[in-house]
Amino acid sequence: MIPGPVEFDPEVMRALGAKTASHVAPEFISVFGRALKRLREVCLAPSAQPFVVAGSGTLAMELAVANLVEPGERALVVNTGYFSDRMATLLERHGAEVAQARCEPGEAPEVAAVERMLADGRFKVMTVTHVDTSTGVLAPVEALVRAANRHGVLSVVDGVCATAGETFHQDAWGADVYLTASQKAIGVPPGLALLTVSPRAMAAWRARRTPVRSLYADFSEWLPIMEAYEAGRAAYFATPPVNLVCALDVSLGQILREGMEARFARHRRMAQAFRAGWRALGLRTLPVSESVTAHTLSALYFPEGVDTTVLGRVREQGVVLAGGLHPQLKTRYFRVGHMNVVSPGDVLATVGAVERALAAAGHRAEPGVGVAAAQAELVAAK
Repeated sequence: MIPGPVEFDPEVMRALGAKTASHVAPEFISVFGRALKRLREVCLAPSAQPFVVAGSGTLAMELAVANLVEPGERALVVNTGYFSDRMATLLERHGAEVAQARCEPGEAPEVAAVERMLADGRFKVMTVTHVDTSTGVLAPVEALVRAANRHGVLSVVDGVCATAGETFHQDAWGADVYLTASQKAIGVPPGLALLTVSPRAMAAWRARRTPVRSLYADFSEWLPIMEAYEAGRAAYFATPPVNLVCALDVSLGQILREGMEARFARHRRMAQAFRAGWRALGLRTLPVSESVTAHTLSALYFPEGVDTTVLGRVREQGVVLAGGLHPQLKTRYFRVGHMNVVSPGDVLATVGAVERALAAAGHRAEPGVGVAAAQAELVAAK
């Protein structure tokens, strides 16, 4: 129950473990083309250009930055944690002049404040982390994307810890790039960088005056590959991770069968049950309010008198959790991932393991109170 890699469906793992086909075999061409089409559907981005590239979420971030920003252009980072810091570093590495809308850990910058910066800043790009994995903060992405559009600024949304778990409508909201990775709510083992890029962002890339600094990250190399496979033809720039693409196709098919709105709603229900359990146990979330609390993970302060050693006690109960990541708070909190195939049984098992581990560490709470509260929420949500 960590915020990635998550638990994966057995059908996805069978695809990953199947005999590896040639990347130019007709059956693989068909699978890759279908996966590209399905990625559009999952991101609710029928007009976007999908990219599926071997790499991590950080590569997905760099693909967006490297292609949209040229040296000397201005970028605004809406900063909600560790991965917003990384985005700023990437932008600076590619020559951008970076300004940041900052806030305290656990908060999200006010949309009005960001819009004032957009109005005054002559920015080409605004980036926002949909859910920052380090803090569990859910940014108000729809309002921010619409604000960027009002000021003619390209929007890049980092959905690594959000895509296919948090509500997002790329075309309807006007987001220019939605990027993610395979190992979280997309439901595929690590190794794929995924992007859906709007026609406006593709036009901005085509209008560049300077070459993209990274060969591997250059859309010029990848676009012909994506177009060919979607059209039913093989093409080559770098060998694709065949089995991961096959697993992606299976998982995206499962996601679409569940339905995007149903999937978003299920993640909300599971998150609400977790929150009921945490409240009953007296645990405080790192996000400062419900409105900025993610549905794909929980970030929770250790209670007084309890430290990071409690995570080992939870592991002894059969559940693996993650420690803190934000550098200012790293030893003060822990994280629970709840995305992709998470079920009511996972909620109750996890809350129960945390409850027993806290009791063993000396935290006082009425026995069974956390599980009872989570169960009551699950029953009420039926």
